[in-house]
Amino acid sequence: MENLQPLLVGKVSGLFGTRGWIKIFSYTRPRGNLLLYPQLLVGKDFVARRMVDTKQHGNKLLAQLGGIDDRDAAAALIGTELFIDRQWLETTAEDTFYWADLIGLQVVNQTKLVLGKVSNVLETGANDVLQVTGERERLIPFVLNTYITAVDLENGIIEVDWHPED
Repeated sequence: MENLQPLLVGKVSGLFGTRGWIKIFSYTRPRGNLLLYPQLLVGKDFVARRMVDTKQHGNKLLAQLGGIDDRDAAAALIGTELFIDRQWLETTAEDTFYWADLIGLQVVNQTKLVLGKVSNVLETGANDVLQVTGERERLIPFVLNTYITAVDLENGIIEVDWHPED
């Protein structure tokens, strides 16, 4: 695939039934959003597989992928990562960001001191939290106009109102 920008969205976590259905652990929020894509890129080779059918069964996501017609073929996929092409994502509203876009950005405070890079984003219920890894780890609430003063995706920088000792 030309210009492919793979974005990890889940992994195959198990089997469902005998006709090739798989269980999917989704990294999307809400989890069911993963089922909105007509196809997934499967494994490190990014093999495009059409989603023939999907279901949300309680808190589990189930799918039957094109070319996976029996339990043995589905079993071979357990643990396999699932991707989409970054270009398939919808454009976000202003001041709304995909977590994948924040991971890897450099975090600086208002005095331009580099605190580290975003290594993960944690969901806490109240608000998301940036896990910033530098000379030490910091957890910074992702609250715009309070702790997060600017997000510059183009230059790869998040500016924060955060004391270096916190």
